[in-house]
Amino acid sequence: MTYTITDPCIDTKDKSCVEVCPVDCIHEDESAGDRILYIDPEECIDCGACEPVCPVTAIFAEDDVPEAQQEYTALNAQWFKDPEAARARINELNPPA
Repeated sequence: MTYTITDPCIDTKDKSCVEVCPVDCIHEDESAGDRILYIDPEECIDCGACEPVCPVTAIFAEDDVPEAQQEYTALNAQWFKDPEAARARINELNPPA
């Protein structure tokens, strides 16, 4: 199991989760215009430190991701293989303001 960052993070990116992550598995590419943070499922050690510090309740254990946001589990993983495709899908799901 891994943790997933979901849509409340979009355009918020508080980064409290980044500060508490003991393995630095939460990433973004500011220069590419990422609107959300992503958790690398290969690096995540399932410690759960990130979940309680998120001020917008955007982080869930994989098994607890709300049904309407299930796609974000795959999007978090996809960003590490094809970031452009992940960004495009994020923008489809939540068009920029």
